[in-house]
Parts: sequence; structure tokens; C-alpha cells
Amino acid sequence: MVGLVWQWVLLKSYNSKLGILLESYKKELNSTLKLCLPIIVAQVGSVLMGVSNSVMVGKLGSAALAAAGVTNAIYILFVVVGMGTLSTIAPMVATAIGANDREKCGILFRTSIEVAFLLTLVLTACLFIIAENFEIFGHPEEVTAISKNYLRILSVSTFPFMIFIAAKQFSDGLSYTKPAVFITIIGVLVNVFLNWLLIYGHWNCPKLGIMGSGIATMSARAVMAFLMLGFIISNRDLRKYVPKFSDNINTMKYIKRVFKVGIPSGLQLFFEIGAFTAAAIVVGRIGIEESAAHQIGITLAAIATMIATGISVAASIRVGNALGQKDIHKVKLAGNSALILAVACMIITGTILIGFTEDLVKLFNNTDTELIKVAVSVLLIAGFFQLSDGIQVVSLGILRGVADVNVPTIYTLVAYWGVGLPVGYLLGFYYNMGVVGIWLGLLIGLSSSAILLVARFYRITSEANYKKLFDVVNIEQQG
Repeated sequence: MVGLVWQWVLLKSYNSKLGILLESYKKELNSTLKLCLPIIVAQVGSVLMGVSNSVMVGKLGSAALAAAGVTNAIYILFVVVGMGTLSTIAPMVATAIGANDREKCGILFRTSIEVAFLLTLVLTACLFIIAENFEIFGHPEEVTAISKNYLRILSVSTFPFMIFIAAKQFSDGLSYTKPAVFITIIGVLVNVFLNWLLIYGHWNCPKLGIMGSGIATMSARAVMAFLMLGFIISNRDLRKYVPKFSDNINTMKYIKRVFKVGIPSGLQLFFEIGAFTAAAIVVGRIGIEESAAHQIGITLAAIATMIATGISVAASIRVGNALGQKDIHKVKLAGNSALILAVACMIITGTILIGFTEDLVKLFNNTDTELIKVAVSVLLIAGFFQLSDGIQVVSLGILRGVADVNVPTIYTLVAYWGVGLPVGYLLGFYYNMGVVGIWLGLLIGLSSSAILLVARFYRITSEANYKKLFDVVNIEQQG
């Protein structure tokens, strides 16, 4: 009888603890989801600009689509370094506003614009050099000629794009996240409309082909930058933080801080996207259809990745808040919840890509049977690597939330460039699997990154190490 009573007590206790645990996860999942939804919308909106370009340029033929694919890949490869660097502005502004330091917020606004300008100078110079030497990639002459001019136009759009990102980061840091969503949607609509006018020559406009797409993108980004700055200056609550042009402000210390903290985050993106860019260049040597198929796969996979990126940003905020409270249980709860949410979302996106491969491919081109056949094979692999991609993207955000950026950067370098690309090259060329082999290599690289990064999170938050983590944070805050 006593034994039965004891078992009943243990069962009630277990159920009670399980109920509390489940309730904690439910609350954390809701908080993370609420935080990440506006970010996801803005991220997907940004990618839709590239998707709309690919879809509308795809009607011009495989050569134009291949040129758009490799050019956009190279452009994004460099621009993400700037985006990653500027991503440090929002948390710095949030810290300043938390300390009620209005003057520092104004300094950070000017710092963000100056950093955006400096990044533009470097990135534009690099992109123009690549455009002038595009032949080194060994693509067909037709693709190379189109790509050179297209990259030159995209390079010019870097300045308004960096200004938009800088202003968005400042606004996000002050908890005004929704304006960027609406402005991004406006930018996408402007881009689609101008694409329609300039690519095909509607309404008596010149028929510029892929060059028209570049001009449309540049114009849309200029509109986005203008609207984002206009919102900050016109908003009563935000403009009080904006310093006057005549104010003599020394921003050098803050510029150095932004570059010091932001560059590792930019490099993480650089190594990942760089692997896909290198793959695009290698695939371009196989053939035009294969290069176009690679572009279709990358474009569709990028939309799903933006969902994971939104969760990643929210995870870094939630984990960072828990770390600031020095509550290791909340750190783990926030990290685990973000991973659970990522797994659920990426299973859904992977299922969509696998279940509707041919329908999705035909959105880009429904006439070239060889292109459709190759693209379907690529998209199937993209569907399977959604899970690995989502886990590794969110893991990077979690680790960024606990101020761990250097080791994850090394992990991404090893996973993509030490594992993914070599395996892909081996399968693609030595085993004659072509573009499918290269994508299998990317799948292996993403999976390696996911395993390394998740293991890293659990190791540094283990009972043996988490106190060291708090010590490091204390030192950084004092510094």
C-alpha cells in the first residue's frame, strides 16, 4: 500500500514538473515567434526582390538566367559582409536606450551612416574589379558579356542598400521594427513594376533585358533608403535622437567597435554564401542549363533560409536577454525553443520543395525541358538540406546571443570550404554526377556546420563551462 502511494506521489511530481517545463517552452516559443515574425517578413521581402528578378529575367532564356544567377551570387557574397557588420548597430542602440543615453543614440545613428559609406567604398571597388575581370570564371562568352554589365549596375546600388540597412538597424534598436517591413514590401513592388517596364519594354520604355532588371533593383533600393531615412527624420519619437549636421561628433571609437564586433558575423555569412557562390561558378563550367538550374535551386532555397534567419535574429535577442540576467536555464530554454521552432519550420519548407518541385521550377521556365529536368533534381536536394540549413543558421544566432562569434566563424569555414565544396567537387567531376554531385556536397557541408554549431552551444552552456561564459560577458561589459 505504501509502495502504491509513493508511486502515485512520484507520478504526480513528474507530471507537475513536466507540465511546468512544457508551459515554459510554450511561453518561450510564443515569445520567439512573436519577435521573429516581422523580421521574417522583412527578410523574405528582401529575397523576393532577387526572386522577382530571376523569375522575370528567366523569360529571356537560359543564358540570361544563368548570368543573373552567377552575378547575383557574387554580388550578395560581398554585400553580406556589409550587412553582417552593420548588424551590430541595433544591439548597441538598444543598450544605449536602456541606459537612457540619448546622446549615444545620436552618435550611433551618425556612426551607422558613416560605416555604411565606408563599406560602400570598399564593396563597390571590389565588385567593379570583379566585373572587369569576369572572364576568369571561365563561363561561356554569352554569359560573361551579360554578367559584366549587370554586375556594374548592381554595384552602383550598393550605396542606397547599405544606407537602408544602417537606418533599419538604428530603427530596430529603438524597437521600431515594423516600418522596415512595409518599406521592404514597397521596394519589392517598385522593383517588380520597373522590371516589367524595363526588361520587356512596356509603355514605350526601352527594352533593356537584364540591364533593365539591374536598373530596377538600383531604383528600388534608392526608394527604400529614402523612405527609411524619411521615417526616422519625420517620426517624432525617433528624430530627437538624430544629431544635426552641424554638430561636431567624434564617431571614430564607435566605428572601430562596429567593425571589431561586426566583421566576424559578416565573415560567417561570407563563408556560407561564398560556398554557394563558388558552387555557382563551378556549375557554370558544366553548362548553361546546369547553371540556370543551380540558380533556380538557390533562389527558392534562399526564401526558406530567410525564415530560419528571422528565427536566428530573434533567438540571439532572447538568448542575449537571458544571458544578461545570468540565468543559464533561460539561456538553454531560449536556445532550445529556437531550435525546435527552426526544425518545425524547415520540415514544412522542405516538404513543400520536395512535394512541388516541378511546379516550382516551371515558375522560372516552363519551356526548356532539359533545364526543368536538371532543376528538379537540384530542388529535391535543396528540400532535403532545409533541416540542416535551418539548424545551422539558428545555431549561429544562438551563439551570437551568448557573445560567441570567433569559434563559430572557424566552424563555418571548415564545414563549407573544408568539407562541402571539396566533397561536391569530387562528386560532381570525378564521379561524373555534375550539378547533383555539387549540391550533395553542399548538403554534407551544411549538415557538418549544423552538428558543429549545436554541439558548441551545448558545450559552452554545460554545467562545467557556463560560469566561464558569464565571466567573459562581464569582462566585455566592463571593457
